[in-house]
Amino acid sequence: MSIPVRWYSAPKVILACGAVLVLVLSACANAVDGSPVSQLGNAYQIAGLPAVDGPSGLRPHPKPADRAVHGTDGGEMDRLAVNAIADIEDFWQEAYPKTFWAKFHPVESLISWDSIGPDGTEFCNNPTAGFDNAGYCISQNALGWDRGVLLPRLERMFGSMAVPMTLAHEYGHAVAHQSEMVDSGTPTLVGEQMADCLAGTYLRWVAQGSSPRFTLSTGNGLNHVIAALIAFRDDPIEAGDTVDAHGSAFERVSAFQRGFVDGAAECTRIDMAEIAKRHGGLPVNLPSGESGGMPVTVDTLRTLMTVLRAIYAPEGNTAAPRLSVSGAACDEPGHRAESPAVVYCPDSNTVALDLPRLAQLARPSHDQGQITGDFTAYSMVISRYALAVEHQHGLPLDNGQSALRTACLTGVASAAMAKTTTPTQEPNPMVLAAGDLDEAVSGLLTNGVAASDVNGTTIPAGFSRIDAFRDGVAGSTDRCLKRYG
Repeated sequence: MSIPVRWYSAPKVILACGAVLVLVLSACANAVDGSPVSQLGNAYQIAGLPAVDGPSGLRPHPKPADRAVHGTDGGEMDRLAVNAIADIEDFWQEAYPKTFWAKFHPVESLISWDSIGPDGTEFCNNPTAGFDNAGYCISQNALGWDRGVLLPRLERMFGSMAVPMTLAHEYGHAVAHQSEMVDSGTPTLVGEQMADCLAGTYLRWVAQGSSPRFTLSTGNGLNHVIAALIAFRDDPIEAGDTVDAHGSAFERVSAFQRGFVDGAAECTRIDMAEIAKRHGGLPVNLPSGESGGMPVTVDTLRTLMTVLRAIYAPEGNTAAPRLSVSGAACDEPGHRAESPAVVYCPDSNTVALDLPRLAQLARPSHDQGQITGDFTAYSMVISRYALAVEHQHGLPLDNGQSALRTACLTGVASAAMAKTTTPTQEPNPMVLAAGDLDEAVSGLLTNGVAASDVNGTTIPAGFSRIDAFRDGVAGSTDRCLKRYG
């Protein structure tokens, strides 16, 4: 590859605000035992595995890890990293021949450093002082990590499984290079997506109980891994006069999910066309000087309702729900529901919301893997409108299938709102900005409202919520109604 090193960077200030972010399924030969089965349509499974909470992290008595590390201090962080590397290499010893029909060769050397220490270590001919990163060095076939800042921060914020996930991403670059999935002409974005996808195949192996060193629950354990994907990104790498994109949080998570669900062979099929299809035409970057934030007001919410009617019923053949801003509650015979910000009331066909609380949710922030902004709030409103669409089709609104269907339909509207015109060919007054999809994905993981049923009950696994939303971004209203019917 033309770029000699891939850095997995953990900025001291986690990411930029969601409105202006520059972030970060088919039959095939699989890299793990068995055949991953898509969980689409099943609210309580993830790729054929039950969605449950449980232990996540290093096993009490892990298989010994025999791997030399240059520069190690022999401390807790390096022990965790070495166990992760040994585990990842055990996985690829098994999976690589099944996918690439060749023998797997581990990276030649491992390097540890303390980015705030005085040790004077170099990685890939670069000084490591101040580099709170992990990376794969192509020219030296070496993999390294910062034990002083990066790994402790990952463990503190997202749990110990964030460390194997990070190193699996970097090892993904090594696998992609060894297998010739990438070459000097491969766009950086494609290479990064491949690495995220390959990391997903390893984490699937752990989640199904095959790892002799780590466990990963498909509930909170996997949620924390995804939160780390959302929170951290690779810094853009300058190549001549250009800077290659490394992908939004939505793209990173969706690539990871592709590997987790479908196996390593699907990772080889990632290219720019596949990435574009996956994010449904939504913008990657804002033009210089443009801000995508839109305050949540009565006027903007009324505009949103008009846009949604054009998206979900362009022929005008359904009764659109009315908007109420007098409180997020339904008080109807046989039905009463409340939520922090917005509900759908089926008897009166009303989207009812608490405007101050909704506006509070729209305030930009980026902390602990959570990205919020205007579309955090708007995606919640869209999801309650989606319930009205389901109600019009006579579908039940109070079960896990409805929650998945709602997430899928929210994705459909999100993709449609990226366009400058509505399906009725009218100008779109609420065009999505770069990063809006990341706000929706983060909200799905943290509060789950956009993947909840009419009673506000969400399905347990953030992975499934995001996957259904992603299905809608690349799909249509009819597909969501049929697939999750």
